[in-house]
Amino acid sequence: MQAERYIAAADMGTSKVALSVAKVDGRDIQVIYYKELPSDGVSYGSVLNPTRAAVPLKAAVEEAEKELNIRILQLVIGLPRYSIRQETASAKIPRSEPDSCITREEINALKGMAIDTYPLENEVKEEIYGAVAQSFSADEDLVCACENDVIGVPAESIEGHFKIFIGAKKADSNIDRMLNDVGVAPARKIFTPAAVAQAVLTDSEKENGVALVEIGAGVTSVTIYKGRLLRHYSSIPFGGRSVTSDIKYECCFTEALAENIKLAFGACLPDKLQNLGDKIIQINDDENGTYEQLPVKYLSEIITCRTREILEAVLYQIQQSGYADQLRNGVVLTGGGASLVNIGQMLKEMSGYTVRTGYPRTQIFSSGGCPGAAEASAAASIGMILEASRDSHLNCIEEAEAATDAESASAPAQAATEETTAPDNGTFFNDDELREITAPTTKKKEERKPKEKNTNVIWTKFRRKISGGLENAFDSTFGTLFDSME
Repeated sequence: MQAERYIAAADMGTSKVALSVAKVDGRDIQVIYYKELPSDGVSYGSVLNPTRAAVPLKAAVEEAEKELNIRILQLVIGLPRYSIRQETASAKIPRSEPDSCITREEINALKGMAIDTYPLENEVKEEIYGAVAQSFSADEDLVCACENDVIGVPAESIEGHFKIFIGAKKADSNIDRMLNDVGVAPARKIFTPAAVAQAVLTDSEKENGVALVEIGAGVTSVTIYKGRLLRHYSSIPFGGRSVTSDIKYECCFTEALAENIKLAFGACLPDKLQNLGDKIIQINDDENGTYEQLPVKYLSEIITCRTREILEAVLYQIQQSGYADQLRNGVVLTGGGASLVNIGQMLKEMSGYTVRTGYPRTQIFSSGGCPGAAEASAAASIGMILEASRDSHLNCIEEAEAATDAESASAPAQAATEETTAPDNGTFFNDDELREITAPTTKKKEERKPKEKNTNVIWTKFRRKISGGLENAFDSTFGTLFDSME
């Protein structure tokens, strides 16, 4: 067994591909690479077009190989989050040596039996993504809550009860096709909700009861822990991309521009923006010399309407789980959507729960020189690294030969378009601050007379085509949310 090994994991999201590489030495886990790229061919967290999805993933793999001078042979990858059905399953086995103690191998065999014997409704279209133990019985007089409690107990028989998570077989096979196009093998396929929980939740939160809400671009999932066990999982087909789409259609922007504005200035609860609510985002079009103005408060109103619907759906799922009154540690928000300003405060006002943002816990791994690995959007990728590191035989890479001078030469810089910069430290600008975000131009333009500066205007400069004016047609209700889900 190698003392030092490497694990590479890819989180295939609706809007981004997150690739992380970690060096594992015993219990020491150091993330040495983390990068996000826009995804393609992925919808609602599932690979729908393997050929298109392989393109950005292959680019991410090649970039990591070049930077780290390695060869990635395998990838740990997450299974889809949406359209997951959960059921209960049980299995019981007699023991040939009742005086001996129960071992972990027997627990794993029991779990495998529960999965193998569960009758799927449609074996052609469905498969079991994972199973989570709920309780064990050693003989008939001893009931144990978790695996560690039953291991080491002598018994004549052992029975286990499990939560079984069932998903589409085609979504799994599409992952294989995508990885085949990339030229890597699947190291492990992981049911990501449990992995995300391992990355962001504390032991006390799992013990006392907590709802982990991961807000992705296309899917928002709810994972509930109680008594250190995963008790419930559900998901809805709405997330950060729904917010972006509302901005896009309300303001007649391109999707890329709407996403950049959301990332830079997105906030919930317009009445709590204080001085920022008086600011105006001015978007200049360098091609024809025109501009549009978007009040930050109006932008926040758009974001708040859709976010409120998503959070109402989350609270509905928590209520349906039966654990709504047992969440002593409240709700933990993670994923890219958790970065919206005031979203935690909004959920707290709606539910009464305590709410915090869940970042990957650097107490259990080292982020090294990869600051992105400590962000909420990296929770799934880092969680898969932590989960896969338990397999002491797993090694995803091999060292490559020293790169040649030509290979190590940096690639030409690509022109950035429709890009904004997020405010520092999660805050916005002071009253006397003026920020100008510029985009490169391809032709020289005549100088225009400078306009008088207004401290209430946040200047942004983009190159894009103006397709129309603002249109106030926002009409969404909680009922229509569930109608569209059906």
